[in-house]
Amino acid sequence: MAQSYKALKEDFVSNLTGGGVSEIYLVTAVAPAAVLLWSVLQSRQAFFLGYGGQAFAVDFLLNVVAILLATTLYSEAPSVLNVLLLTPAVVLYAFQSAKSSQVRAVKLNGKRAEKLVTKNLNLLPVRPFITAYRGSMMIITCIAIIAVDFRVFPRRFAKVENWGTSLMDIGVGSFVFSAGVIAARPILQEQCASKSLGFVTRLHGSAKHSLPLFVLGVIRLYSVKGLDYAEHVSEYGVHWNFFFTLALLPPFVAGFQSFFKLIPSYAVLALLLGSAYQALLELTSLKGYILTAPRTDLLSKNREGIFSFFGYLAIFLAGQATGLYVLPRSLRMTNSSSNSAMERQRLLVRLASWSLVWSCLLAFTLSYNYGLALRVSRRLANLPYVLWVCAFNCAHILAFCLIETIVFPNVHRAMDVATEKREVDLATSHVLQSYNRNGLAIFLLANLMTGLINLTVKTIDVDTGTAMAILLGHAVMVTTVAIALDVNGISVKL
Repeated sequence: MAQSYKALKEDFVSNLTGGGVSEIYLVTAVAPAAVLLWSVLQSRQAFFLGYGGQAFAVDFLLNVVAILLATTLYSEAPSVLNVLLLTPAVVLYAFQSAKSSQVRAVKLNGKRAEKLVTKNLNLLPVRPFITAYRGSMMIITCIAIIAVDFRVFPRRFAKVENWGTSLMDIGVGSFVFSAGVIAARPILQEQCASKSLGFVTRLHGSAKHSLPLFVLGVIRLYSVKGLDYAEHVSEYGVHWNFFFTLALLPPFVAGFQSFFKLIPSYAVLALLLGSAYQALLELTSLKGYILTAPRTDLLSKNREGIFSFFGYLAIFLAGQATGLYVLPRSLRMTNSSSNSAMERQRLLVRLASWSLVWSCLLAFTLSYNYGLALRVSRRLANLPYVLWVCAFNCAHILAFCLIETIVFPNVHRAMDVATEKREVDLATSHVLQSYNRNGLAIFLLANLMTGLINLTVKTIDVDTGTAMAILLGHAVMVTTVAIALDVNGISVKL
């Protein structure tokens, strides 16, 4: 890459200050708005039951293209895009009844129902709203990592240099939070089996999971250096990258599971870790070291990635805390669908409560008059950043859960395995499911395609029309691969 153009590319993503939180929320609200319209089309018209070319095209337009538009052409007016999605959804839901072909919950009673519930229903069911949440998060991530290299993607959405908020800043933290949510599943499986793995066994298992991520980190490091690829050094450091952060999370989390016996709350552990890290930033010279120290040795050259890891670890633990109550089926579930409805109401209240808790803690850390007068920093992954990521993700999970509860109530009311599977399939977008199923592999593919495009196209010089064509082609390619893997039942474990 020509040195002058490389310098231009690095300047293009450097020294940015971000944008307002309200705008970020409006842009990201397009994802649940699109899922709502998809859900209403499915429940009212059974639009996606026969999943052919037309159904795929609409699925892709709603769950991928809408997000692409929100971050590019509609970036100045995300409210308009939200209205365009919500209006037909509300009209269809209000004035058209559900299709008679929609599978209804099987009405069971007495001992037969109790036997089916306790014996057949999985205590860790598939949650369509979690699929929607993780799938849409992955789609936004895959779009943003390539769109940021084009001028059609607003600079205020790109990662902030030191202090502030942006769409890509919340995206990085959300990637880690969502990984934490799913990482709660092995813990719940241990609880369901009434057994506890030893520390060494747990550490060995986490190391096996970390090794592929570490290898990917090394490959990215050598490819970036070898190809003289433009890089934003202050993001993670000279050698560090996001794959190294992801690789270190499992073994550290395995260690924190031992602390869980002393402090039986991952949310409290996350808050304590985030607070302790913030105290080090404020009471020592660590903050100044991370932001301004010369890069003279291995530690100083990679200080952002090394020290921000503690913030990301707190985010991961908070995600696990959320996963522990959103993933499992209630052990108190009985043969009554009304009891299932009550359990869903409790889940909604709990999600809303935690969203409020994280938001209040965030407001306290940011307040100049009544709080700590801190500022959000993704580069530091400081306490306000941790709290912002937690509040944002709990709110989004709440939104997707609310959509499922209203439009597909039979999912949580199902009283047997066959009915539940049919209802889950009915309530799940194929596009979102495919992104969720092989999330890390799809993320890797999107990264590889991003590198290829940047090596072959001078992205900052192309006009809006060309940029949108490239971005749409990128989205089509990534989605096609994701769908192909899912249709063929292939799960790529990294």
